Amino acid sequence: MARPTIEQVAAEAGVSRSTVSRVVNGSTAVSPEALESVQEAIRRLNYVPNRAARTLASRQTHAIALVVPEDTTTFFGDPFFAAVVAGISARVTQSDYILNLLIASDDPGDKMTSFVRNGGVDAAMIVSHHTSDAFVDRIAEAVPVVFGGRRAVERETDYVVDVDNVLGGRQGTQRLIDRGCRRVATITGPPSMPVTFDRLQGFREVLADAGLEPVAEEAGDFSEASGAAAARRLLELPSPPDGIFIASDLMARGACGVLRAAGLRVPDDLALVGFDDSQVAAELDPPLTTVRQPMFAQGEAMASVLIDVLAGTDAPHHTILTTELVVRASA
Repeated sequence: MARPTIEQVAAEAGVSRSTVSRVVNGSTAVSPEALESVQEAIRRLNYVPNRAARTLASRQTHAIALVVPEDTTTFFGDPFFAAVVAGISARVTQSDYILNLLIASDDPGDKMTSFVRNGGVDAAMIVSHHTSDAFVDRIAEAVPVVFGGRRAVERETDYVVDVDNVLGGRQGTQRLIDRGCRRVATITGPPSMPVTFDRLQGFREVLADAGLEPVAEEAGDFSEASGAAAARRLLELPSPPDGIFIASDLMARGACGVLRAAGLRVPDDLALVGFDDSQVAAELDPPLTTVRQPMFAQGEAMASVLIDVLAGTDAPHHTILTTELVVRASA
């Protein structure tokens, strides 16, 4: 009969693998309830810790990683990441941990995964992950992880901090409908990210409620250049839209430049609504009506959940933050 594993003990006790590891290694950073559950599970399963694994587990780095599976141009060029990192940093500063930033760049995750799996950090947060990022699973197998945004295939054991992107999609699209737009299109994020489909779902729901069909659904990648390219495609339609819900402020800035070059006035000829409420929105001409997502609060919540998990205290597996429509001059 195979020897019970630490994962089986965690499942039996209803706690995380890291909590079992802390109990086995005598850590005091475990709640009394979790300690009792783990000890009872160990007795029931007759679990015997592996000595080598215990030695490795006891080497705490007191460092946690923020893993961003994007290239450096995207990371440093998108205000979303700056706000999330600021929120994470604000919470981590209040703890005993230090923060390591790991940007995947052109690396398929191999070096990053090896660093994490070889004990470089105690835990990780992962934000802006794509369905093609297979190395994310390898990281999650090695250390406790909190995801910034849901995964395409969620697991019961996942810790996720997300915003209500379906609601945000509804709020942004409803603003266009309320302004009288009837030929409504959207510029979405990349199809490799669940956030894209959530915002698209909200967009479709509002149009259906209004008895309308989308004029078009053009894909971007949240970058300014992709917003410009998608806007050009929309203007080539036989009947161009009179309103566009755009899934990021950066893409909206790209679209604005194309519309201006085509001689169109925003919002007189075509109304625009973005998503994020980053500094980009306020600086556009005209200022951009957009859906505010609490980016700083998301980062702060991600770090809080991860620190609670490392402490062995109860942490919510799903934290969903709300969005808010910010009305300016573009719609």
